[in-house]
Amino acid sequence: MSEFTPDSLCKTLADPTRARIVLLVAREKELCVCELTCALDEIQPKISRHLALLRESGLLADRRQGQWVYYRLHPDLPNWVTKTLKTMLAANQDWLQENHQRLCAMEDRPNRCC
Repeated sequence: MSEFTPDSLCKTLADPTRARIVLLVAREKELCVCELTCALDEIQPKISRHLALLRESGLLADRRQGQWVYYRLHPDLPNWVTKTLKTMLAANQDWLQENHQRLCAMEDRPNRCC
């Protein structure tokens, strides 16, 4: 995981797709690629590319369950990063509303074991 600084966090979240992914994951605790593809109304390769960057930056961690890979906030994030993300999420519910509605309307969402 890379060293987090204010500028590295801001650079990582500067792309609207990456910012939405991180805030949706923070809101839902864990999401897979298919859920993010539906919520963001984007193609899978684009979502996967952004997820790879977020994983490489250290913001997200993943786990495999069968055919699914689930993404969550990295458990070792510094407290200030977690607090910043929670503040951003709380202050931007309207910005995520359409994405959240699409996610809630998604049929055949994968089931999590944990």
